[in-house]
Amino acid sequence: MHLKRPTAATIDLDALAFNLRSAGDFIGRDTEIMAVVKADAYGHGAVECSKRLKSEGVKRLAVAIVEEAVELREAGIDGDILILGGIWPDQSELIFRHNLIPAIFSIESATALDSLYASKGRSAKIHVKIDTGMGRVGVPFADAGQFADALARLANIEVEALMTHFASADDLTQSDYTNYQMDRFGAVVEVFANAGIRPPILDLANSPASVAFPRSRSGLVRLGGILYGLGSDILPDVPLPDLKPVMSLTSEVGYLKHVSAGDSLGYGRTFIAQRDSLIATVPIGYADGYPRTLSNKGQMMVRGRSAPVVGRVSMDWTILDVTDIPNVEVGTKVTIIGGDGSEWISAADIARETGTISYEITCGFGRRVPRVFKQG
Repeated sequence: MHLKRPTAATIDLDALAFNLRSAGDFIGRDTEIMAVVKADAYGHGAVECSKRLKSEGVKRLAVAIVEEAVELREAGIDGDILILGGIWPDQSELIFRHNLIPAIFSIESATALDSLYASKGRSAKIHVKIDTGMGRVGVPFADAGQFADALARLANIEVEALMTHFASADDLTQSDYTNYQMDRFGAVVEVFANAGIRPPILDLANSPASVAFPRSRSGLVRLGGILYGLGSDILPDVPLPDLKPVMSLTSEVGYLKHVSAGDSLGYGRTFIAQRDSLIATVPIGYADGYPRTLSNKGQMMVRGRSAPVVGRVSMDWTILDVTDIPNVEVGTKVTIIGGDGSEWISAADIARETGTISYEITCGFGRRVPRVFKQG
């Protein structure tokens, strides 16, 4: 009996724990891992992934926005949670109420925190984000001294860390630029020290840098994609830790029909059958996060064999040609990401077909695709 649509993502929390341990062995046990669970843990389910990571000894989590941190707190997750994307000054009360740590790159946000925490008789713990060359957000490198002097005048601000973010650590042809960013960061550390600010944590490395640039491991690394078994497409030519995919995505054949040579399928009639064919329709579409750019070129697995996507991927359905696959019926399992027999489709495979990265693929599967968590 089906009470729900059969399309679902299975999240293997044991694989998540394996990846955490494997990354720790690869990077070195003297380096602390901050687990990045932003964007709903890259689409894997932030609350459940955070709970398992905490049970495995992770002390620090990182999210992108305050709302993501509040979700974790309301789920009962304690410990340090860093807001990577900074805060608006008006969000200071949320930071205080939920005991969060913001990345700060605006003196206005720092001043708002200082004022609020002063009224509470406490100090606000912050990480200062420096733009050493990413060109996105962060205290501009040239303004680091002025910013440090301004922070030093805020009595209720405790700078726990200096951090930066690399622009191209996933591209070894640009290694010189990554090293340039590290050199600039070292100079900023000295600038802050001259202002009397000597934070105990220096935080440079994201997942690509942590594996490709040992110099970036300065006591703490921020790991995101690697924890979820992603990264083979991000760093194809770099040795990686042994990783297991955490997400698999499956559905079932929802409808099966025979079509004749010359029949068209889907919006725009972009596929014309060249032979009499058996066609399976699967209940997943671009509204779920299955990319429309896979129209007429994607693959799914049915009974251990590859079935091509034919016609355009629509909002709620995708069409497969299963003519050459025996014993397909309504209800037959369809694997969109994961293994079926000896065959495998990964998020990286889909990313290559669509001209993007595996992170975007897993993040793209929305709330219409339920997450089913397994462990033990």
